[in-house]
Amino acid sequence: MALLSSSAVSKVYKSGGTEFVALDNVSVEIEKGEAVAITGKSGSGKSTLMHLLALLDEPDSGEISLNGMSTKSMKSQKLSKVRNETFGFVFQQFFLNPNETVLENTVLPLEIAGMPLAERNKLGEEILGQLGLGAKLQNKAVDLSGGQKQRVAIARALINKPQVIFADEPTGNLDSKTGKQVEEILFDLNKNQGITLVCVTHDPEFAAKFDRTIEVADGRISGQSNASPVDEDIAALIERSVRDAVSRVVAEILSKNGEK
Repeated sequence: MALLSSSAVSKVYKSGGTEFVALDNVSVEIEKGEAVAITGKSGSGKSTLMHLLALLDEPDSGEISLNGMSTKSMKSQKLSKVRNETFGFVFQQFFLNPNETVLENTVLPLEIAGMPLAERNKLGEEILGQLGLGAKLQNKAVDLSGGQKQRVAIARALINKPQVIFADEPTGNLDSKTGKQVEEILFDLNKNQGITLVCVTHDPEFAAKFDRTIEVADGRISGQSNASPVDEDIAALIERSVRDAVSRVVAEILSKNGEK
């Protein structure tokens, strides 16, 4: 039984009079412990697919299953709980609260889950120490380098001991040396801790390091579609719609006033 699967999922984005099918009847399976790269051109649907698998958005048709159970009928509060307990997220934009400390950013998912302060801080300190940030616990996130911010984001993704880490262009804002370090951390988590890794990337060299690559073209898994160029306006529409969907959920995750 696959850890994660999509069954005939489709997603249509609309803006004014513009409509575009971002995903068209896509079915994929991801096994526990796999490292899977999702690749494709801008506007191909690769980020949309990852965000649906991560329960950051809902398909217009079809269904997403987790550990063999459909998530289709889950209410918003249940979806939030599943995301917080099962998934970790690492984004290109980091999504840290800039004026909070490294430790506060790291333990935020545990705060949302209602864990006592002393307990969550102890776990946060342990993970940050493992990622080489033990001396930065009380530094404000705004004062960190790009590589340090991404390591904090990885620490936050790990704090709930997730089954899956979703990473969307995790090295996109980093220089090549720092990017390689982040890659090494992610693959180490996959190989040595058994965490399933699902990563969107446009970098073929990075994608080649994964166990398997899912290539998306024209909203379908490559091989089911002729990979025609995507209109720039349509690509921008998809990017904006996906970004808005992710931002809504990230705001919920980062909000200290959310459901606990």
